[in-house]
Amino acid sequence: MSESTIPRRVGRTLAEPSWADLPEKELLQLRLKDLDLSISGTWLDECLDILNAELKARKIQARVHCWISDEWFSPDNTPGISIPFYLAHPRLMRLEKKMMHSVEGGTRRECLQIMRHEAGHVVQHAYGLHRRKKWQALFGASSKRYPTSYRPNPASKDYVQHLRRWYAQAHPDEDFAETFAVWLTPRLNWRKKYAGWSALKKIEYVDELMAEIIGEKPQLSKRLKVDPIGKLTMTLGEHYEKKRAYYSVGAPAVFDTQLTRVFKANPRSLNAPSAATFIRGNRERIRNMLDGSHDDYLLTLDAVLDDMIERCRALKLKASGSAPKLRTQLANLVTNREVRSLYDSTRRQRFAV
Repeated sequence: MSESTIPRRVGRTLAEPSWADLPEKELLQLRLKDLDLSISGTWLDECLDILNAELKARKIQARVHCWISDEWFSPDNTPGISIPFYLAHPRLMRLEKKMMHSVEGGTRRECLQIMRHEAGHVVQHAYGLHRRKKWQALFGASSKRYPTSYRPNPASKDYVQHLRRWYAQAHPDEDFAETFAVWLTPRLNWRKKYAGWSALKKIEYVDELMAEIIGEKPQLSKRLKVDPIGKLTMTLGEHYEKKRAYYSVGAPAVFDTQLTRVFKANPRSLNAPSAATFIRGNRERIRNMLDGSHDDYLLTLDAVLDDMIERCRALKLKASGSAPKLRTQLANLVTNREVRSLYDSTRRQRFAV
């Protein structure tokens, strides 16, 4: 992650923490509580203001508060959202990217996407929406046991697609939160986008529900902080060891042989962009090359490319050679029968929640 991609702080200038320039080995030995982080004065302040402005514009009286913890979550006993610690400082964002290969919520756009999703949980619990019979008929029972992983159907039109990995399919609560996020997103014409989808009924129901609760005070108002970072004694090293183990179901290694053929080693490739960067930058062009592919497979294409990006990072591949030729080779690869079989309805990949 380059400095230019890291959102800047807003408001008052904060003094750099003493650990900001520590070598990685020493940084990993710090406890989370020792980071002494706060949302105040960071770019997250602005994101929170935008989210609450969006809720106010929709005349929803619930107002969200946020605090720093170890991951994204929204408890059912307070109208708040926990934000992962790494988003509070560029040094920690770089560490997160190195350890996990990505920074969930690391741009304003993605941060707001996740916050809208979490706001769905806030609204659900603040108004007890999951206790309504129609809510249960459309989304399922909120009391359903929460899974540690889920196996989505990428071709399903019963669910909206807001966050990656078809997250709405993980649990009824996630289905509602994703549907709410789609409804809340400014300037999104969800009626047009989801025309012909059975998921449209869910968005229309959310639209009706929100009209019903206009002016209604939320049942949750006490601003609690659950598992705030100031009470977390785990070290950064222990945190990442646990997190990497939990999400260890990585990208299929079946890609490795094919990817090393596409991105062949070249003595002159030292200054070439990484293969992961090349795929990310050419994602839309590759998709456009597959217009004739089966619709069900096109719905899975982003997952295929995401997995290829992960493998390219792990293998440290470089994108040397002709860009058009590389795009053609990648397009052929993602439509390969062996690759398709990894994502069909009988062998769908399982994702950690």
